Amino acid sequence: MSAEQEEAPAELARLWRLPVPASGLGRPAALDTERVVRTGVELADHDGLAGATLPKIAKELGVSPMSLYRHVGSKDELLVLMRDLALGSPPEVETAPDRWREGLRQWTVAQRLVHHDRPWLPRLPVAGPPTGPHEIAWMEAGLSALSGTELDWAAKVGSLTLLSGYVRHASLLSQEHAQGRSETGLSQEETERAYGRTLARLITPDRFPQVALLFSSGLFEAAPDGAYDDPATDHDFVFGLERVLDGIAVAVDRARTGTGTG
Repeated sequence: MSAEQEEAPAELARLWRLPVPASGLGRPAALDTERVVRTGVELADHDGLAGATLPKIAKELGVSPMSLYRHVGSKDELLVLMRDLALGSPPEVETAPDRWREGLRQWTVAQRLVHHDRPWLPRLPVAGPPTGPHEIAWMEAGLSALSGTELDWAAKVGSLTLLSGYVRHASLLSQEHAQGRSETGLSQEETERAYGRTLARLITPDRFPQVALLFSSGLFEAAPDGAYDDPATDHDFVFGLERVLDGIAVAVDRARTGTGTG
């Protein structure tokens, strides 16, 4: 074990799966951090965060809850470990200097798909900056997409933070809308049509002239069935993503021309 590994705090050592010296006594432990955390992720995938408590993980593994604390220091640490493992590896992104926008688009859409497949992920508390190996790999991919630009480091990190925050917000909003529809049995497209038709009967041009024009425009009738099935091509998500990228493009251009970032 290197000196750096020996000096790493226990939480980081577990997060990075640094090797632990064998005690030389008895049989190797039946459990390790990887197995405990992977079980937590599997339970969360199946039952949500409520299903991934330490007692439930212990029951799934057939051990006592106290035995888990040798591999996971606390409930909060468990969530940090689960988040990093659940993120997985980032995508290969475009890194050509003139293709930074496509690279960031690939990076952001991939994150959105991970959050769609694991809806509990955006519900985890954000305890601090990225620290785990998968989180750092995602950071590396995002910075690589921006490597051909002349943005300074603060602007690059700010861009990634902005995009990640947008993904988190979009994912949570999508979940909340889905929960609101769950008892109606309607799809998002059907819900929008019903919304448009109902409000069109209540809104008058004299009171809400612009909103009346909106509801008479046919916008809420326009989406074909299945238009929202793919979170990566959902119109609202894509529209917002492109506007965020437009803003980053302004910063990229200002950095290139030396006109400042304000």
